[in-house]
Amino acid sequence: MNIEQARFNMIEQQIRPWDVLDPKVLTLLAKVKREDFVPAAYRDLAFADLEIPLGEGQVMLPPRVEARLLQELGIKKTDRVLEIGAGSGYMAALLAASAEHVTTLENRPSLATIARENLQRSGVDNVTVEVANGLSGWSQRAPFDAILVSGALPEVPAALLKQLRVGGRLAVIVGEAPVMEAQLITCTAEGVFNTINVFETVMPSLDGASPSAGFSF
Repeated sequence: MNIEQARFNMIEQQIRPWDVLDPKVLTLLAKVKREDFVPAAYRDLAFADLEIPLGEGQVMLPPRVEARLLQELGIKKTDRVLEIGAGSGYMAALLAASAEHVTTLENRPSLATIARENLQRSGVDNVTVEVANGLSGWSQRAPFDAILVSGALPEVPAALLKQLRVGGRLAVIVGEAPVMEAQLITCTAEGVFNTINVFETVMPSLDGASPSAGFSF
């Protein structure tokens, strides 16, 4: 496989048609090597428009979904970011390339170890991988400028909203199959949130997600 041609095709044929046109995001997708975060058995599918198994029932999201969520968050160099669901570490690497620091939470220790190893091997040094239930957020580093949930939730946990600073953004896929919406929620004032529905999709639920006290938008 010609890796660079496959990467180019991914960007031009999958990602641009999904209204991902921010040049900064497109540059990141060309720069951060997705194939280095894909399990060896699926390396030839690194750029395919599908969910890639990571083991233990977990998957990497399709590239177009990752790219669209990244674009909606609009990460800046001064941002402190929280990711819920580290997976292979790829999304954390994309976030880290634009942020000051990323904390990514993974409740499966084996996947957390894989994410750490992938990030270290790729030279990403501004990401901290923690083993934790992400639905509670990570109060030790809160508040955050941006939060990304890498999986679907039935509703938005109140704990995550409380950890957004004013002006902070939360990207999350909300709902239950077959009806799910990717949403961008912005904290406009203390305890006040504005929600935009970005696109419809169906994605795997976040590991361990179940209805709990939260807000539905």
